[in-house]
Amino acid sequence: MIELEWVSKVYKTGAIELRALDNANLRIEDGELVAIMGASGSGKSTMMNILGCLDMPTTGVYRLDGIDVGSLRENALADIRNKKIGFVFQSFNLIPRTSAIRNVELPMVYGGGSDRRARAERALQRVGLGERMYHMPNELSGGQQQRVAVARSLVMDPTMILADEPTGNLDTASTIEIMNLFVELNDSGRTVVLITHEPEVAAFAKRVITLRDGHIISDVRQEQKRDQVVPEDGHTEVFAAVTELPPSAPKHALDVADATAVAAADEVDPGEPTRPVLRKDLDR
Repeated sequence: MIELEWVSKVYKTGAIELRALDNANLRIEDGELVAIMGASGSGKSTMMNILGCLDMPTTGVYRLDGIDVGSLRENALADIRNKKIGFVFQSFNLIPRTSAIRNVELPMVYGGGSDRRARAERALQRVGLGERMYHMPNELSGGQQQRVAVARSLVMDPTMILADEPTGNLDTASTIEIMNLFVELNDSGRTVVLITHEPEVAAFAKRVITLRDGHIISDVRQEQKRDQVVPEDGHTEVFAAVTELPPSAPKHALDVADATAVAAADEVDPGEPTRPVLRKDLDR
């Protein structure tokens, strides 16, 4: 589905040249759940912009579904962004004074299509918000607002979901809720690419690509375990954690395993509900 061949992105300011991506080679197959990780300045945002057809490489080739994106005009790029890529952002990007269902309808307003209301209803029901589709964003929790954003990303039936720090504004319980949703979408055959700096989020992916200074420094396929846990609200959730790591696994993967081990080793009263401990909990 995604092919990057020797892709570089260079920004110039006067005599200063910054190589945000440097000869990146990457292939993501249809149906994968991939996390792209890296610290600030690593190049992950630049890669997201290129994968989302929001920016063009300086050199190299990017193919999406076999299409050489660099050969397309702006109107064709806008069509790809609308129909082939579903975007989910950290800040939700919902229109405040517009109901959830109207927010979900927006891609169809720009991209065309009939039965907009019925399609938006189905998308909201798919993410578990069938009873809240006429609520305004300020009447929804952070996790529910992000579910609206996920429904909006699905309504055009895109080839790929591209999520940029999708849990960055969410608490631990909502993070697990949203990541479970991405896992379910991937299990149904959807390709999902996550941009994140959180190892807890990357733990839900089947593959973790790590960037540093514009270079891909590791590409790890990870074995996952999905444990049934009962969080404080009593609903069963799925928590994905790294259980088997190859010898070359980067440190961030070990951080995930450490957090999971703490969660498992923590002594809990058998009568009390439990939930997984994430790295953000340990940092607190």
